[in-house]
Amino acid sequence: MEIKTESLKRCELLTVSGRVDSAHAPELETMLIDLIEAGQRNLVVNLGDVTFISSAGLKALLTAQIKVRRRLPRGSVAISETSEELMGTFQLVGLDRLFDFYESDLEAVGSF
Repeated sequence: MEIKTESLKRCELLTVSGRVDSAHAPELETMLIDLIEAGQRNLVVNLGDVTFISSAGLKALLTAQIKVRRRLPRGSVAISETSEELMGTFQLVGLDRLFDFYESDLEAVGSF
């Protein structure tokens, strides 16, 4: 797994690639939590190049969503460029109702 971050005017954009499995998910969770604790309230996670996401990866995203909503008013984690396969995973476990999904980074960033 590889994570690239980019600070934008309205949010922080994280582009994730590879497999987000139990070996790599803690790195993603730590990065998200660190950004939230530093005061970043709007996060976009691009999953366009993610080939697999495990329950640990889903937990990392969910933990960040819960933490940002508790700590910062109107804060949110948005997901962009999710493949149909990954979207099916989100739907299967019911997380599709907890995140806003966007076709592109531009749409996701513009939502804030």
